[in-house]
Amino acid sequence: MTTIKLRRVYLPATRNDGCRILVDRVWPRGVTKKKAVVDYWLRDVAPSNALRKWFGHKPERWPEFKRRYLKELGANREATQQLVETVKAHSKVTLLFGAHDEKRNQAVVLSIYLKRRLRR
Repeated sequence: MTTIKLRRVYLPATRNDGCRILVDRVWPRGVTKKKAVVDYWLRDVAPSNALRKWFGHKPERWPEFKRRYLKELGANREATQQLVETVKAHSKVTLLFGAHDEKRNQAVVLSIYLKRRLRR
């Protein structure tokens, strides 16, 4: 079984990160590719621009954001299949995100989605 961790892309990489996957649609500001130590940038699994802008990281929109994003993921079979296959190929995976809020961001939703998919 793959271990999935979440981490802000702005934090230094660690040996325990395993495969590092950036799951933001837009490259994080002020982070060089060398400093980010990203193995994969799967921008197509990130929320659509419209959903991302609507959410705006407003905590009161979090429940609805999760619902809408899970719906988008269900309709985005090609990108989600790539993510699932990438995760299955590694024993440790760290989903990287740029958001300040570590509890309410797309990587949290993706980890829920992945845990459901990997149980099948």
